Amino acid sequence: MPQEAWSNKRERQYEHIKESEKKQGRSTGRAKQIAAATVNKERARKGESKSASRSSTRDISSGRRGGLRSGSGGGGRTKEQLYNEAKRRGIRGRSQMNKAQLQRAVAGKSSR
Repeated sequence: MPQEAWSNKRERQYEHIKESEKKQGRSTGRAKQIAAATVNKERARKGESKSASRSSTRDISSGRRGGLRSGSGGGGRTKEQLYNEAKRRGIRGRSQMNKAQLQRAVAGKSSR
């Protein structure tokens, strides 16, 4: 999703965020969405975009927020993150499992 309007710095930022999200267990598509949204918000905050929403310019920056609103909050990892971890570990039957079952399966199977 990198765009022509992005500077080299924003391209690097996008790739860094995307890889970080994938390491946390998010799907490639979701990682791209998060990375693009973060880069676009930072561009809006710095005045690099033509338009910006009020929340983009007045909200706490993503760098300072440090994941305060991330999926790893009070509920722990999301079902999607757990599923991706189970897939990586080769846990059978994962597609039929609910979140609690995925949590138990991932916790019970040591990584390779």
